[in-house]
Amino acid sequence: MKHYLFLLIALFTFSIGFSQDQTYVKGVIINASQGEPLESVNIVNLTQVIGTTTNAEGEFTLRAQANDTLHLSYLGFKSIKVRVTNDWIKFGASTIQLNELALALEEVVINDFRLTGILEVDIQNVPINNNYRYSISGLPSTGYEAGNRSNAITKALGAIFNPADFLYKMFGKNPNEMKKLKQMKQDDEIRNLLASRFDREMLTVLLQVDRVDLDEIVRQCNYSADFINSANDLQILDAISECYEEYKVLSRSRKKR
Repeated sequence: MKHYLFLLIALFTFSIGFSQDQTYVKGVIINASQGEPLESVNIVNLTQVIGTTTNAEGEFTLRAQANDTLHLSYLGFKSIKVRVTNDWIKFGASTIQLNELALALEEVVINDFRLTGILEVDIQNVPINNNYRYSISGLPSTGYEAGNRSNAITKALGAIFNPADFLYKMFGKNPNEMKKLKQMKQDDEIRNLLASRFDREMLTVLLQVDRVDLDEIVRQCNYSADFINSANDLQILDAISECYEEYKVLSRSRKKR
């Protein structure tokens, strides 16, 4: 009987300690100029790599601890970072304002295709996207996307054995960043968020790299310029993760030799 009592006390103590560790912040996000709530604002806890979005009333709840950093972003508004404080956790919801960005219409270039009306002639004038992917035998992956390149296979093999070291220089020396990469892939909210974005902002913030380095990582993994320019943020994340996993497989193989 004493053993059962001791077990119950231990479980009760553990549950209390676990619940205390699970702290949350609540907030309401509004348009700074109009005072109206903003729905579907993206909130990501950069420290714990978890995310959520606001509801129709602009409200959100997210797991966080003191000193965590939240990143708030919304289309057409200036993104901001907010530090979580003990007072915020203790006293409840806070109202956060987002400011609108000044939008300017950039010049749009439309290619002029002159059609002759003759199918055989016109079809030759239509640009063809020759992006394609291929697999490397023995690697558990979907393969590399080569793009419009000659001797693409030779370049891809070179990228695996040499330029992929670029990934190690960017992330391998800082395991926390690669840990974030895996966490990002596991969190459904973040994956859904990245699937709808093409601006790379969230990726650069989460991975702590600038846009130039991010594009260079994907390029060194032998993805084409067309892929880099057209892929959504989730596809870029998967490309980086896939390339790094293959790099680790090849690195282990070389060490065994």
